Amino acid sequence: MSLSPRLQGQLEQLAFRFEELSQMLASPDLLNDAQRFQTLSRELGDISPILDLLRRHEQRQRDHDEAEKMLLDERDPDLREMAHDELAAARHDLEALEESLRLRLLPKDPNDERNVFVEIRAGTGGEEAALFAGDLLRMYTRYAESQGFMVLLLSASESERGGYKEAVLEISGRGAYSRLKFESGGHRVQRVPETEAQGRIHTSACTVAVLPEVDTVSEITINPADLRIDTFRASGAGGQHVNKTDSAIRITHIPSGLVVACQEDRSQHKNRARAMALLQARLLEMEQEKQQSSAAQTRRLLIGSGDRSERIRTYNFPQGRLTDHRINLTLYRLEAILAGDLDAVIEPLIKEYQADLLQNLGDD
Repeated sequence: MSLSPRLQGQLEQLAFRFEELSQMLASPDLLNDAQRFQTLSRELGDISPILDLLRRHEQRQRDHDEAEKMLLDERDPDLREMAHDELAAARHDLEALEESLRLRLLPKDPNDERNVFVEIRAGTGGEEAALFAGDLLRMYTRYAESQGFMVLLLSASESERGGYKEAVLEISGRGAYSRLKFESGGHRVQRVPETEAQGRIHTSACTVAVLPEVDTVSEITINPADLRIDTFRASGAGGQHVNKTDSAIRITHIPSGLVVACQEDRSQHKNRARAMALLQARLLEMEQEKQQSSAAQTRRLLIGSGDRSERIRTYNFPQGRLTDHRINLTLYRLEAILAGDLDAVIEPLIKEYQADLLQNLGDD
């Protein structure tokens, strides 16, 4: 019942890292760096429950070995039965603990702890699609509030009958993205619209995009090795000294190809400082544009075209049924889910995702 070599190796590395972090956090020098202290404390907090699980596994392994020895050595029937029961219980616990350890050691999505933006847009189906978008908006709002997350409606475009052509929510709270990231895609609804006199079921669609909130780029760190700095003699008007020394500065940022120059001052030092400030500002602008472009591309990939045929989930009102097509999950509790009981859908999706990760990782 011992752990696999690969799993044992990972846990030994974590134990070493735990000791290393404990020593670093005990250093008085770290108190002056609040941000680093917070980062290291969070890492320590992530490792601690894993090592607690390991200690529980080690204890149950000892219990298992003792029960196994008793079963082999003991002659008394009652004691043998007791050892047999303890052995079975220990094996069951060891399997459960090993599974918990494997799940804890799965690679983490770096966005899991982030806040999210949830974009809901009515697709095919006209007014009925807009009404369904309103249902989804309320569902996500109620679910987020039940999780203790903060919800803010950033923008909304209402339809004529009280639905939404589009709406954007900001949901803030630790782990918001981990709970909602599987909601991206096409959502299809089947129901009889209020305006349908013949009682016919109509099919409409909405798209949902869940985007993690990116860090605001507030500072650009420039590696001096990435710079080529040239000095040259300034040209043009500039006073009696400007053309007599190589005071002008040209800085080339090799990775991006950006080139900035400054020759305003007779001091090479001041020109260099201004050129660096300009380069930093331009790199900051480039990084912000790249993030915005990446987010826009991610959103386009997530939401699809809004067509009825592109769907991850179907909400069938006449049957009170919800079907998630990705994992063939069918639940007959549509009303409760739309009221915010979304964990009934989210938990199976997370477990399926974790099972896929475990299968792909395998053991050495």
